Parts: sequence; structure tokens; C-alpha cells
Amino acid sequence: MTILLISPVQSPRKITIDDTLDAMQRIVGGPIQAVYPFKEPVALICHEEGKLLHLPLNRALRSPDTGEIYDIIAGDFFLCAAPPDSDRFESLTNDQLEQYTQVFRTPELFLSGPGGSIIVLPLPV
Repeated sequence: MTILLISPVQSPRKITIDDTLDAMQRIVGGPIQAVYPFKEPVALICHEEGKLLHLPLNRALRSPDTGEIYDIIAGDFFLCAAPPDSDRFESLTNDQLEQYTQVFRTPELFLSGPGGSIIVLPLPV
């Protein structure tokens, strides 16, 4: 299965993994959680307890309408296709690989701001 791996402070990388739960868990370092933050059928697979385990913050998820941050993914995560008529994840298409490489191309640094806010700074690649 061809996926897009996004690690903290790194550029996205296209890699191929086995289509197994074990392979997916190895990528994120533990139990997986599927999140569906996109309009198209693409899943974001992350560590289910990434924030609880204080894994390094990786990328912010933003509202497509406002650009406002609504969540931050902790630890390594990957993107794969999630066809609505299937119970299995699949490879991303070349177009999806290009599209989401652009979406997540810039690593981010997260700082504590005033009043408990979080400041997100882009890191040069």
C-alpha cells in the first residue's frame, strides 16, 4: 500500500507498507486511530493515544473554510485512501500523493502562547 508518511519536523515522504494492521501500528508506534478531516475519501492514520503519551506535536489540522486550527496531530501519521464502499484502506493515487504532499509540505513548530493559546510557526525545509 502506497502511503504518505508525515513525521514531526520533516517533509512528507511517499513509502510503501504492507496492508496489515501490524504494519500500520509500526508506522505510528502503537494503536491506530483513523481520522477523516478531508472532503475526499482519504484517511489520516495516527497513534490513538499520541497526545496522552506526549508524542511530539506534528501538524495542525485547519478548517478548509476559515483556516482556523481545530486539532493538532501528535507523533508520526500517514495518509491513505479510504474508499467508502470498502472496509480496507488502499494506496493513495499519484494525484493524492502530490496534493497532500503540498498540504503537509511545511513542518510546524508549536509554542505555548498567552492565555493557554498555541502558536504555530512554519519551519523551513
